[in-house]
Amino acid sequence: MKLRLLPLFLMLLPIALPAQTPPETGKPFVVEYYYKAKWGHADEFLQLFKKNHYPLLKNQVEMGRMLKVWMDQPRYHTTEDGRWDYRVTIVFKNSTMANEPFDEDALKKQLWPDQATYAKEEQRRFEILDAHWDLPIKNVELDGK
Repeated sequence: MKLRLLPLFLMLLPIALPAQTPPETGKPFVVEYYYKAKWGHADEFLQLFKKNHYPLLKNQVEMGRMLKVWMDQPRYHTTEDGRWDYRVTIVFKNSTMANEPFDEDALKKQLWPDQATYAKEEQRRFEILDAHWDLPIKNVELDGK
């Protein structure tokens, strides 16, 4: 019974989804990346992030792919369902830069010649997370039309 409804669902899916306007390619494109660490592991996550991911992001700022990168953390705690430990905001040069394929492997090999250690530490960085999500941000003009 369920399989017979699948084609109907797939046909109606485009109708049910709201229309989205594509981002303007000439303007900066902002994405927020949220990280929720397992209790007691936020400091370890930060240490690994600063060692193994931030240099990669800084390199892309120097290349001009990204304009700015920064990290925030909440000053106070929230409910567990809304909790996040770190938010990394990346301002890409434009939406094309943010969405086109970018091969980081050459940069990773240049920055971390010991790829075995790098891979192990990056695996650990994600093992200690409870959640991670990415949120593209759209600016809302309040003074214009």
